[in-house]
Amino acid sequence: MTYQLYPLEINPKTGEPFLRLAAPHQNIIITPPRQGDQSMHMQHMNDPAIYGWIEGPPTPYLPEDADSWIQLIKEESDATLEYLRKSAEDFPNGPLQFVGANPVRNLREVKEDGTDVLIGDVNFRRSPFEEVLAEVERKRLREDNAKKQAGDPTIQYAIGDWIAVSHHGRGIMTAAIGLLMTAWGIPRMGVRHVVAHTFAGNIGSNRVFEKNGFVNRGLFDNGKIVRGEKKVLTLLEWKHDQA
Repeated sequence: MTYQLYPLEINPKTGEPFLRLAAPHQNIIITPPRQGDQSMHMQHMNDPAIYGWIEGPPTPYLPEDADSWIQLIKEESDATLEYLRKSAEDFPNGPLQFVGANPVRNLREVKEDGTDVLIGDVNFRRSPFEEVLAEVERKRLREDNAKKQAGDPTIQYAIGDWIAVSHHGRGIMTAAIGLLMTAWGIPRMGVRHVVAHTFAGNIGSNRVFEKNGFVNRGLFDNGKIVRGEKKVLTLLEWKHDQA
């Protein structure tokens, strides 16, 4: 099992897999979602400095919203980990198997007493092709992309993230995205093409992606409305052959 989880570390007390950021952020780990994250997640998702820059969360963000979200992402993570456990039985001596997701996504700050607190999230998913303005073509691309097998180098992924306002400006998310891409996305998912879609004006997020080799392709308007407000988007793009 451990071999197929490479390069994840395993918490010796809980058995939980994780990635640890390099110094000076070695007290930040990336873990699977957990039951019990709901209250802290709800706190973050009700912060306008966070939800104002991401599409998903309803406002106000209620306990049932947190319950359904944690259940959804935990099921996704658990399914990937279960596949890796089965792969360990089927391929005990390798090779490492490609997977279609990252089972670790939640950023947590580890305190001196060993406890940790949820401070953010970063995740790969199949691209929604927001940058394709024709709706019929966008739908076709999504469907074709979704059918591709894990590890297919032609899959277009999208990456999304958020981090607690208390931890803005420290370089944590820049390091987390870089780690998730190099340690997991590229070697374990076969990621070769990633896009990020940010709301216009999100300079901080754009800089995080640019520091990780993403190219800013400029603004586009696909008619998106988020919580009743029109949003113009920025497209950022990373390709393995340009990295």
